Amino acid sequence: MFSSAFIVLPMTTTSPNAASRTRHVDIAIIGSGFSGLGAAIKLKKLGSYSFVVLERGADVGGTWRDNTYPGAACDVPSQLYSFSFARNPEWSRSFSQQPEIQKYIRSVAEKSDVLDHHVFGCDVNSAQWDTAAQQWHLDTTHGRFTARFVVSGVGALCEPALPNIAGINDFEGELFHSARWDHTADLTGKRVAIIGTGASAIQIVPAIADKAGTLDVYQRTAPWILPRLDRPYTRFERFAFKHIPGVQRLARTAIYASRETQVIGLAKAPKLMLGLQALAKGMIRAQIRNPELRKKVTPDFRIGCKRMLISNAYYPALDRANVDLITDGIAEVRGKSIVTADGTEREIDALIVATGFHVTDSPMFAGITGKDGRTLAEVFNDTGMQGYKGTTVAGFPNMFFLVGPNTGLGHTSIVLMIESQLNYVIDALKKIKSNNIATFDVLPEVQNEYNAILQKQLSDTVWMTGGCASWYLDKHGNNTTLWPGFTFTFRRMLKQFDTQAYAITVMSDHTDIAAPQTAAPAARANTTQGTQA
Repeated sequence: MFSSAFIVLPMTTTSPNAASRTRHVDIAIIGSGFSGLGAAIKLKKLGSYSFVVLERGADVGGTWRDNTYPGAACDVPSQLYSFSFARNPEWSRSFSQQPEIQKYIRSVAEKSDVLDHHVFGCDVNSAQWDTAAQQWHLDTTHGRFTARFVVSGVGALCEPALPNIAGINDFEGELFHSARWDHTADLTGKRVAIIGTGASAIQIVPAIADKAGTLDVYQRTAPWILPRLDRPYTRFERFAFKHIPGVQRLARTAIYASRETQVIGLAKAPKLMLGLQALAKGMIRAQIRNPELRKKVTPDFRIGCKRMLISNAYYPALDRANVDLITDGIAEVRGKSIVTADGTEREIDALIVATGFHVTDSPMFAGITGKDGRTLAEVFNDTGMQGYKGTTVAGFPNMFFLVGPNTGLGHTSIVLMIESQLNYVIDALKKIKSNNIATFDVLPEVQNEYNAILQKQLSDTVWMTGGCASWYLDKHGNNTTLWPGFTFTFRRMLKQFDTQAYAITVMSDHTDIAAPQTAAPAARANTTQGTQA
C-alpha cells in the first residue's frame, strides 16, 4: 500500500454501501504533505476541476505529521520552509522544530479551505490506467475512485526502511522506527540501542542520552556534521516579520541567495567544499575529547557526497560516559541483545531503528500500473528512477509526480522545487482545458534525452565523485534523486507546460479521441536542450 489522504469529503457518506460505489473526480491527489497540500491549494484557486485528496494519515503534514521523535526539527532555515504564497511570520526560531512546522502546515490547510476535499485515513492500494476510458482507477480503503488525472504527492521520505538483520523480529524489548516513534515507551534508565547515524539519529541521540541508562549508537558510516546556526527570533524580529511590509520577504531572499551559493561547490566545483570540510573537522576537534572517538566520527569521503547534517549537540552526546559509538557491523539481534561481527554481545532493553526510508525503491511504485500494464516498480527496475522534468513519466499518462525523480536537493528547501512543479501542473491543466486535450504522455525519446543530459551534468558533482555510497544513488549507480543545479533554473524550466514534449490525444466535438499528436523531432530536441540551459 502507498500514501493516501485525509478527512471526509462532501461526497463521502456513511451509507452501508458507500465503499462499494465508485466516485469520480477530475483529479485525485495522493498524499497531503507539502506537495499534495500545495496541489490542493492551487487547484482550489484554479477552480476549473473537481478534485479529492486521498491521505492515509489522520491529518495533513506528511513527514512532519509522522516524525514526532524527540528532537525532531528541520535542517532548512524556517524562512525557506514555507510556501511563498503563505509565508509564516509566526516562526519562533531560525530553524523550526517539528510541532511548529506541523502547526504551520495545518494552519495553511485551514486558511486555504481545502480540508473538505480530503479523505483522511484512506490508503491507496493501487492506481491503474484505463486506456479505453482514458482515466485512472484507484482502489482505496474508502472504496474506488476514478479520475481523469492523478497527482502523486507521495513524499520520498514516507516509507520507513527496516534493516535486514538476522533475528531482529525476535527482539523481546521495545522496538520501533524513528518515523513511527512509540511515545508510550519509557526509556528512562534503560539500556537503549539506536541503529543509524543519519539526520534523524543525530537529533534523537542528544535528546535521549541523558534519559537512557546506557545508549549504544551503531554507526555504519560517519556523517559530516556542520554547526546548527539556530536561535530564537527576538521580539523585534517577530514584530517586523508580521507588521513591517517587506521585512520577511527580504530576510527570505537573503537566506535563499546564501543557500544557492552552495550549489557551486556541490555541483560545479566540488573542491570548493574543502572549506566546509575543514569547518566540520574543527567541530570534531572542539567537541570530542577522546582521540579514538574522534577517529570513529571522521568520515573518509568528501563533505557533501552524502547528506550534510547540522547539530551542535550530537558530538557532545557521543562524548558522554553512558554513550558508546559502535562501528563494528551487526551480526544478529537476539531476544535481549545485539551481537556484532567481532562476537561482542551487548544487552539492551529497547531498540530504535533510524535507518531512513525507501527512496529509489519505494513500495508505492508497485501499486501504480501504466498504459502498457507495467507497474512503475517494473519500469524503474529496468531503467532506474527516471522521469521528465521530475514531474511526468513515460507510459503513465495523465499523471504528475511531485517530488519526482531528480527533484531532491542537498542545499536548500524542497518547497522551492515543489512550487516549481505546481506551476508546471497548473499550466498543464490550463492548456488541457483550453485545447480540449484528453490525454498526455511524455514521449520516451524526450524523456531519455532529458535524462542523458541530466546524468552528464551529475557526473562531475560531489555526489558522484566524493567517494561515498549513498541513498542518492540507485542500483544502476545513477543519481536519480538530486537536482544538479540552481533552484531558479528548475523554476524557469517548469514555468510552462511544453506540450510538444508529449504524445497528445484531443477530444473531438463528439468527445471521440483523435490520433495522438507528436512533436516534430526538431521541436522535441530544442525543448529538451532548452530545459538544461
